[in-house]
Amino acid sequence: MSSSGLLGAAQIRELAARFDIRPTKSWGQNFVIDANTVQRIVRVAGVGPDDVVVEIGPGLGSLTLALLPVARHVTVVEVDPTLADALPGTVQTVAPGVADRLTVVHADALRVEELPGEAPTALVANLPYNISVPVVLSFLERFPTLERILVMVQLEVAERLAARPGSKIYGVPSVKAAWYADVALAGNVSRSVFWPVPNVDSGLVKLVRRDAPPTDAAREEVFACVDAAFAQRRKTLRAALAGWAGSPQAAEAALVAAGIDPRTRGEQLDVHQFAAIASAHRTRADH
Repeated sequence: MSSSGLLGAAQIRELAARFDIRPTKSWGQNFVIDANTVQRIVRVAGVGPDDVVVEIGPGLGSLTLALLPVARHVTVVEVDPTLADALPGTVQTVAPGVADRLTVVHADALRVEELPGEAPTALVANLPYNISVPVVLSFLERFPTLERILVMVQLEVAERLAARPGSKIYGVPSVKAAWYADVALAGNVSRSVFWPVPNVDSGLVKLVRRDAPPTDAAREEVFACVDAAFAQRRKTLRAALAGWAGSPQAAEAALVAAGIDPRTRGEQLDVHQFAAIASAHRTRADH
């Protein structure tokens, strides 16, 4: 094993062979084999000695081993039972001095409602591409103590999460992420740092939690409005929100009350404007 306390390409392949692990597409497994990349992720995430970090999909432990020396505690959520069982032994071998900071949870991240120990303050992960957006949104919802998220995802997904109104790639993930946090791209990652090498590039996206937009509507109502607006992107909001509001007239009334031209399209609005529409609709429904 590496004397640096981190794993390189040879160690990753050695561990995979030892545990008879073959990365599976169904779980989106691409292991990071570059120590510089995991150190960069931890640095950009801003993890410090007061942080309780949750990591999703730790795989063979590349990023976990970079997080453990700098965080107070790291709780990892791993769906693959073989990987979940193997990780504590790897950490004990490579970095015995920080092994007591690790908790392993064998579970599907999309079904995790609570975590053992202290509430997490940061989420840092190399996320499987197929579940990246649902995981980010569900953890923001379920764990209000999360102050920061730094995830490595498919570059296209990172760009979509961080997109601004008016952009061609601005959509439902962009608006919903913005409900919880300020979102920004934090760098690109070459596909060459993974094994097996994926056929897409990756990006780092950073989310810093802030207060939700002021609104009289519940988050679920605002999100339903967002879903309706983007379900028919080419339509004006008066038409796109007709089903959600109950009729084109009700949609128009809510839009006008929120100070938005009914001929506008959804991709032109930010999360505060969607919150205002939902709030106006709720106010009208209550009267």
